[in-house]
Amino acid sequence: MHEVIVIGAGAAGYFAAIHAAAAGAEVLLLEKTRKTLAKVKISGGGRCNVTHAAFQSGQLLKNYPRGERFLKKVITRFQVQDTVDWFTARGVALKVEADGRMFPTSDSSQSIIDCLRAEADRCGVQLLTEGQVFQLVPKEAFWELQLQDKVLQARCVIVCTGGASKRSQLDWLANLNLDIVTPVPSLFTFNGPEEPLRQLPGVSVPQASVRLEGTKWSYVGPLLITHWGVSGPAVLKLSAFAARHLADTQYEGVAQIRWVSTCTEEQLQELWRSQVAQHPKMQVKNSTAFPLPQRLWQFLLEQAEIPLQTPWQELNKKQKNKLTALCFAYPFRLSGKTTFKEEFVTAGGIALAEVNPATMEARKHARLYFAGEVLDIDGITGGFNFQAAWSTGFVAGTQAGQAVAALKRPINE
Repeated sequence: MHEVIVIGAGAAGYFAAIHAAAAGAEVLLLEKTRKTLAKVKISGGGRCNVTHAAFQSGQLLKNYPRGERFLKKVITRFQVQDTVDWFTARGVALKVEADGRMFPTSDSSQSIIDCLRAEADRCGVQLLTEGQVFQLVPKEAFWELQLQDKVLQARCVIVCTGGASKRSQLDWLANLNLDIVTPVPSLFTFNGPEEPLRQLPGVSVPQASVRLEGTKWSYVGPLLITHWGVSGPAVLKLSAFAARHLADTQYEGVAQIRWVSTCTEEQLQELWRSQVAQHPKMQVKNSTAFPLPQRLWQFLLEQAEIPLQTPWQELNKKQKNKLTALCFAYPFRLSGKTTFKEEFVTAGGIALAEVNPATMEARKHARLYFAGEVLDIDGITGGFNFQAAWSTGFVAGTQAGQAVAALKRPINE
């Protein structure tokens, strides 16, 4: 009989196992594959975006399209500063980049992996790889875990199996009568197979605004044109907040791109008038008044059916209006998506109403806890998903460890 079994050896699983052991429990960490911490290894381009420098909870929580209210209670137990302090105390200093993302100063995810593994070893956490759980069965005073070739028993179980790409991957929990939100992808780039913009791969703008036509969703940030469509933080963050809408529309629609997010239509029209007044004979292709990469500027002129050699003074009203429209709300025809590198994130999982945020314990099942992306929680790119893993893992592990300690105490204590 094990005291605590943690299912899933990713970021949340390791953190939960470490803190359950730190609370005094004997812990077994199960991983269905041969590799542990695989997502930590590849995250942030191999550097591991550990967290984000959003030290105020209000500042942090607005970056979670799903789970903001739930995490409000969890974050009070383990905040961003706690993450920084925890890794620093174990010899892994973190640094803040200009956009707020935090990485180990080594710029290597291996630093985080080595730290977690060393701490788990120090706390006495046992690890079993290739240990997939096919069913979790509640008994009167313990849990039974059915693996392919054995049956394990535990006083407490913490489920940290990560994001599921489809609902069937959570069928092993079906017997527990838990509400499961059907998973859909989050954090992806937009494909435009018929989009002429694809002629400009590698071109980027620092502050574009991207809005899904006919919806409330928009986001401002850097944008990158790719061989298949558009990417960059503005697109990735928009995809996270609009994940369910985009899934419902089969990833078809129109994304309006404002190439310079600070410009209004009126300001653009005034800019054209200024160019005519100050540089009447200058060819439009040579204009530097509008802060866009030259290739993109000439592309927009061509889309507006304006010959590149046209002097500013010869632009007619129709041409100016069309150029304004393309600069202010370029219609990118979205048809499909592409996962952002290997950093797969899902919206969906165990419904948050099933879990007590103060303890991460299932409301319907005593001594069953959840942490990490298996829950219907997801953040935008920038370290927010890892912070949710650390926070929920800390709470789940600590509570499970304390639950075991309570079971050990004499009745009359």
